[in-house]
This record gives sequence, structure tokens and C-alpha cells, in this order.
Amino acid sequence: MDKILVHGGRPLSGAVNISGSKNSALPILAATLLTKDECVIHHVPDLSDVHYMLQILHHLGASVERASGTVTVKAEKVKTEAPYDIVRKMRASVCVLGPLLGREKEATVSLPGGCVIGDRPIDLHLRGFEALGAAIRVQGGDVKVLAPTLKGAVIPLRGKFGSTVLGTDNVMMAAVLADGTTVIDGAAEEPEVVDLANFLNKMGAKIEGAGTRRIIIEGVKELHGTEHEVIPDRIEAGTFLVAGAICGKEVTLKRVEPEHLHCIATALERAGYRIESKKKTMTIFGNGDPKPLELVTEPYPGFPTDMQAQMCALLCKTKGISTITENIFPQRFMHVSELKRMGANINLENATAIINGVESLSGAPVMASDLRASAALVLAGLHADGVTEVNRVYHIDRGYEMIDDKLNALGAEIERVKV
Repeated sequence: MDKILVHGGRPLSGAVNISGSKNSALPILAATLLTKDECVIHHVPDLSDVHYMLQILHHLGASVERASGTVTVKAEKVKTEAPYDIVRKMRASVCVLGPLLGREKEATVSLPGGCVIGDRPIDLHLRGFEALGAAIRVQGGDVKVLAPTLKGAVIPLRGKFGSTVLGTDNVMMAAVLADGTTVIDGAAEEPEVVDLANFLNKMGAKIEGAGTRRIIIEGVKELHGTEHEVIPDRIEAGTFLVAGAICGKEVTLKRVEPEHLHCIATALERAGYRIESKKKTMTIFGNGDPKPLELVTEPYPGFPTDMQAQMCALLCKTKGISTITENIFPQRFMHVSELKRMGANINLENATAIINGVESLSGAPVMASDLRASAALVLAGLHADGVTEVNRVYHIDRGYEMIDDKLNALGAEIERVKV
């Protein structure tokens, strides 16, 4: 297990390249199971979650090659069972259910385990499969789905805390090979869903409405191979915008989609930071006297839950009282106790963090509890006095490609130490 040592107080400047989106790459890789032909995926990030997905594809019978951010998959024959030992390491592995059901009309996948950010059930995924005609059985920790034929249906997918991104992905992948037309109401609108739909359409699917709450899928008989480039990771980009806000002079993000970051950029501009956007770049300029914020996490295009922890790290040293209300995962505040170890003044009232800005933070040993919390602790360390020791950084390697190297290239002083 590695740990990261962050030496605080180093100003950041320069440019950073944003990697391909983790949350696009995982379902797109799963979707390669829908065809016997070869698929070539470019700009795939080098992350532990991606490594696990490639292991799952290999286990299911696909040939997988990877070189310099490009992954080539050919799944001439596939198995229909992904056991616990393979899928337990990554919750997103459940997204192989849809393509296996669509292609083979059956699938058995171990249920994903618990998650520290709160309960994340797959009941909406299963409801969608049932609407398409699949029988569902949960036994021995596995979910089994079976359908002699899949038939298009109208499927409501909105849940208690909004739409489900992985559920939308899963149902969409199953429905592309169903008979007739499927309508997903209450679909997730995230750019990653659009990216998957674009990939499927390149394979010969007929999908309209991706990026809206109503997706219409006309089933086809078969799909073919294709080539595709994954969109930039908007959460990594947002994290680097916050890093620039925390201690940047002038930090430029390259290879981004500014429209995907509109809500994040708007929040930072409300706090007083100047941001310049061009076609594929964004630059954030330092601000010595930022303003407090009131934020509420919402499904896209609202403020993303995956940026809540990073904004907590920024607002810890912002004068005045800020609030962040978590509407997606109300329990997603594990980072708060660790930030308080560094001197932050944060109180939790139900699903709202009340942040009273302090003059300074102090470096301390802290423990990462999940992917975005680990990023928040690194960001807090950037503007803390002394050295912040972030443990359990395997969490950060799930979703950030070489974050320590990228920050160091901007002027940070970060060491990765083998434990």
C-alpha cells in the first residue's frame, strides 16, 4: 500500500493534460461484449478500475490488448458468468450485466459490495431488465438474469435520489439488441451516458435522446466493431480547477470539454475566481480573497456529487461560512473528520456540511476513505502548513491517472512512498 506525502505551500502554475473519463471508459469497455468484432478504444485512462475491467473482459473470454492509452477488444465468444473474485474489487463491474443479457440473453454477475459513501443498490438496473422481459433471481450473492427474448418497453428509471448513470448505461446496452423500441424515462443526462450512446451508435445501434431525460432505442439484430475516443474526465478536470483555485497562480487544463464543466466553473466564479475557456482548454487564475459559497449537489447538469469533497477542501480556508448540501449520497462526508484533523472547522447537520473558513490548515496523517475523499485530502494538503500524509491512496489510483506526477509538474511537492 502506498501513501502520499504532500508538502504544503507550493504555488501551482503551468498546464496539465486531462485524461480520458473513467466513468465513460468502464461502460464503453463493457459494451465491446455486444459484438464478435474488434473494437478499438482510444484515450483509455491508466487506472486500477480500468485494469479490473480489462481482467473481467479477459475472464469472460475476450482477447484484450493495451498499448499507450489504446485498448483493443475482440469478444468472439463470451462466457456469461462473472464471479465474486473477479468483480468484488470494483462496483462498476455490474455494467457487464447489460451487454451479456443483450448478446447472450443471460448473465450471472456477483452483486457489488457495500460502499462507504452510502447505499448504492442496483434495483433500478434490475427493474429495467425485467421490463425488457428478463427473469431475475438473486442467489448466493449473485444476480442471475435470463430472457429467451428481449422486447422493447417503456422503462422509468428515476429513483429516490434522481437518475442512475450506471442503470441507464446497463439498460441501454441490453436494449440495443432487443426486439422493438425501448424508451428510458428519467434517464441520466451525464456526458458519460452520451459518450456510451455515441459508441453504441458507431457499432450500429439506433439511439436517440442521449443527454436528455428520455432516451429512445430502436433495437437492431446485431452490432459490429468500431473505433472510438473516450471523452475527457470532467471530474479530474474539476479537481485540477480546484487545485488551481487553492494555490494556483495560473493553471491551464488542456483537452477538456468546457461545457461539461459549466456548473463547476460557475461555482468557482461565484467564489471570485476568474476562469477563461476556449475550445478545448480552461485556465483558472488565483484569487487572494475568495468568497464563501452555498452549494447543493444534484444530477447533471447540476453540481456533481463527485466534486463535493474537493470543494470542501477549498472552502476550508475561504473566509466566512459556506455550506454544501449532499442530495445524491447523504452519507458522503467521510472526508470531513479527516479535514478536521488538519484544523478545518466543519459541522455536519444531516446532509449539510457547514464550513467556517479558518486562517490555516496544518499537515497531519489522514486516511482516505473513498476516491473523491482521497483527492480532497491531497488538495487540502496543498494549502496546509507542513506535510500531509495521505494513507490508503489506492483509492485515488482508482480514478486519477498519475495525480501526483501531474501536480508536481505544476509546481507541487508530492512524494509517493511505499509502505
